[in-house]
Amino acid sequence: MKLPISILTPIILTLFISTPTQAQAPAPAFLPPSPAPAPAPHYVNLTDLLSVAGPFSIFLNYVVQTKTIDTFQNQANNTDQGLTLFVPKNSAFTSLKQTTFSNLTDDQLKSLLLYHGFPKYYSLAEFKNLSALNPVSTFAGGEYTVNLTYDMGTVRVASKWSNPNITSSVYSTRPVAVYEVNKVLLPMQLFSADPPLAPAPAPAPESKPSDLAPKSSPSGSSPKSIDSANSAHVISTSYMLLWVLLGGIMFML
Repeated sequence: MKLPISILTPIILTLFISTPTQAQAPAPAFLPPSPAPAPAPHYVNLTDLLSVAGPFSIFLNYVVQTKTIDTFQNQANNTDQGLTLFVPKNSAFTSLKQTTFSNLTDDQLKSLLLYHGFPKYYSLAEFKNLSALNPVSTFAGGEYTVNLTYDMGTVRVASKWSNPNITSSVYSTRPVAVYEVNKVLLPMQLFSADPPLAPAPAPAPESKPSDLAPKSSPSGSSPKSIDSANSAHVISTSYMLLWVLLGGIMFML
């Protein structure tokens, strides 16, 4: 018996719809590994460096009190040019008279401290070519310039009233270079004459040699008693000789 088409068609459609289709899931897309994050830039803390690197406490106190250290630190951290700093030793400051900086205004003192830096990083080897460009501008700007000389590795940084040389490379890794100098840079814009040096320390009093203690005699008597005994012995001997001579004369008479 044949089923009518009207009945067969719904059955076929029902079976087709109810049959689950097993569609293949698409393959996961290949993702390349994410790049490693760039390392954080290494910043040099200038305050910490100057605190431990040398006898720079006087210069450090000045730049901290005037907040000049913030200007130097910002230049080192946030610019592509970097920073070169000339730091005088404590002895360079103490060699000057104490009143050298007392007459400077706050702005003038800041200019003096900024005068000790270049707004760019320079290695020691680069000073040879830089010296050919004299005068060289400093961080103080304007007419605050220095003249550099390079002679077989010895670098001098000349200002109007001082001509210090670099005595040590404290730190030199781009973008920061810190060099020790043996004198304070003294620009003519702040000092109309050569600042006086500190008075030389008074010479130490000469120590007088102490009187030597008299040596004791073997018998325990002092040298004074020994001298007295010797004198008495000489006198008695003289008297004896005198009596002998007188006796001889009387005998001859």
